[in-house]
Amino acid sequence: MATGPWFYCLKHRAVEDRDGCAERHRLGPYATREEAEHALASVAEREERIEEENRQWEGD
Repeated sequence: MATGPWFYCLKHRAVEDRDGCAERHRLGPYATREEAEHALASVAEREERIEEENRQWEGD
């Protein structure tokens, strides 16, 4: 059984171990399989924070 690190494959929309798809198709590495399963949500949250920081920086 694979022990990680874990990646989220954008091509297959699935969690993979280090022997999965090419790096250009995946997000990670993540320490746990659960973190990798939530990769898209983590990216969306990070993007939202960055956009809010940009609005504050620009004075909006």
